Parts: sequence; structure tokens; C-alpha cells
Amino acid sequence: MKFEHIRHKPPRTLLQERGLLIACSPLRSHVNLSTIIRTAGCCGVREIIATGNARLIDRIARDGAEHVLLTTRNSLPPVLRRLRREGYSLVGLEQTTNSTPLSDHAFAAQTALVVGAEREGLSDECLALLDAVVEIPVWGMPFSYNVATATSMAVYEYCRQFPDG
Repeated sequence: MKFEHIRHKPPRTLLQERGLLIACSPLRSHVNLSTIIRTAGCCGVREIIATGNARLIDRIARDGAEHVLLTTRNSLPPVLRRLRREGYSLVGLEQTTNSTPLSDHAFAAQTALVVGAEREGLSDECLALLDAVVEIPVWGMPFSYNVATATSMAVYEYCRQFPDG
């Protein structure tokens, strides 16, 4: 069998719009938000709600900046309450007591993945609003993954469970 590199292979067609959106605590690094936008674009996620001083770096976000709606808000808890009213399952990505390994979690089709800040994680107020919390096991040091890396893994797991949208 021979393998040939395909540059810019066309994306797979989704049969329906993804029911996943990402809600971010204020991120310190614009690189992290830009990387999350790029991942969201690749995975067909249509919206990210960011809080704080959200700014993209175009050379990192690439086409994701054109295909993902970035909405900014002042504070995350009101956003989470609204998303719950709209029927989203609120799933935090955080290391907590009683969190579930990412690979064991069955996502709801309509999910808001709630991402914490780089150092502080998710606030107690946000944690109290969540329906579930998932974490990604770490087998070495440091103690946790970079927020953009962890978000990418969680988004991929959602897409694995819902490959058609």
C-alpha cells in the first residue's frame, strides 16, 4: 500500500449542524483562544462564547476565524444559565472531585463544553452550574494539559461520538 500526502484534503460533510458549542472562562493567552478557534473550525463547531479580553491571532486561528462565530461576554455564569434554559447540557473540562474521565463520558447531542482559565480553572460559581465535569488523565508531568490542547481533545471526543454532526 502506498501513501501520498494530500494537502488541504476537503472536509467531511456533516449531515446536520453540530450541537456543540464552547464557553470559555477568561483566557490569559490569545494563542490559546486562537488555537481553540482553529480546532472548532476543523471540527464543525459553529460558536465559541469567550469571556474577558478575547482577541484572536489570525495566523494561528487561520480559517477558523472565518467559520466560527466568536461571541464575547463579560461573565461566564450568566452565559451558562442562559445555555441551560436553551437546553444545553453543561459539561466542564476540569480536574475536580467526582469528575469523569473524558473517554467514559457520553455527551448529549446539545452540549456546551465549559473551559476554565489557564491557571485558575473554572470558578466555584461555574462548577456549581455544571451538569457534568470531565477530565483528561495525565500520566506524567506537568499535572495538567494546556487549555487549548485539552479543549481540542474534548472536542474531538464529542465529534467521535457524533461523527455526522
